Amino acid sequence: MVSLFSGCGGLDLGFKRAGYKILWANDFDKDAQAVYIKNKLGKIDGRDILEIPASEIPDSDILTAGFPCQPFSNAGNRKGVHDSRGMLYRECSRIIGEKLPKVFVFENVKGLLSTKHIDGEKLVDVIYDDLSITGGIGYNVRYKLLNASDYGVPQNRQRVVFVGVRKDLNKTFNFPAPQSKQELKLGKVLDIPIDVPNQVDWGFSPQALEMITHIPEGGSWKNIPYENLAPRFQKIRDDMKKYHSPNFYRRFSRDEIMGTITASAQPENCGIIHPTENRRYTIREIARIQTFPDNFLFIDDNLRDIVAMYKVIGNAVPVRLAEVIALAIKEQVFENIENSLVPEKRGRVECCA
Repeated sequence: MVSLFSGCGGLDLGFKRAGYKILWANDFDKDAQAVYIKNKLGKIDGRDILEIPASEIPDSDILTAGFPCQPFSNAGNRKGVHDSRGMLYRECSRIIGEKLPKVFVFENVKGLLSTKHIDGEKLVDVIYDDLSITGGIGYNVRYKLLNASDYGVPQNRQRVVFVGVRKDLNKTFNFPAPQSKQELKLGKVLDIPIDVPNQVDWGFSPQALEMITHIPEGGSWKNIPYENLAPRFQKIRDDMKKYHSPNFYRRFSRDEIMGTITASAQPENCGIIHPTENRRYTIREIARIQTFPDNFLFIDDNLRDIVAMYKVIGNAVPVRLAEVIALAIKEQVFENIENSLVPEKRGRVECCA
């Protein structure tokens, strides 16, 4: 496989566990690169993808890409394609059109489904159409909104996953059926032996910490007495309808499945508060929620780069979700097909015009 926008390696590790060999990886983020290298997933090209010719990328059976999701996120400003990062899917299409892997996999946030392209079309339809004709051979493309908790991840994390199979292979990918959620409650996930590394947390501000003390297990900022709210939250409480009744400062209970872990790790954006202790989840706790194994290292147990580690873990594809998708592709596509990596490139058409 070849991996674009690899991040700290969640998707790559999932595919590696499923038996794939990582030939080449790329990410521009220095913090993500450091984690990728620390865990010996392989070499990672740190250049901007815009500067990398397709000729410098090896041929592969499968190409994966988690192109930047923040422009499409419900938790962000939703600039979509008007944010320069929002058009980076075109770089994926450019490389796919040149390299013609048997299969490609894209992963992105739910907000992608409601984002408009600059010409007014739905962006998801533009991506689908582009890749259906890419390289003059084209791909049988399927996409679906998945909840990671349906595939063994202890987190209700909704993501759009695209899988395209090169048309000359005469195969179409079918997403795997949901799995049991019985073992995914927080209480079990947070039962971590004391000798497991990276059990450090990023401290809350004094104001946030004071508010948190009023939130019971399973509660949120709505449980905080009005007089104990910071002024900006009092303003929101005064007109809940105007602010669409937000559910800030969520403290999930040990009997619940965790909500989405975000890159910001802020209590306004995700349920980052520990169920019973007045602190953020530790680096190891959110890593477990993202299904990274306990021997996958993020920092050297100091606070120097702790904020960056929350960011790279929040941006990652859950390892278990990636592994389930990888195994399904292996079973449905790569069994009993010829070994040639790349077909003769005839009748090429330009994509993403």
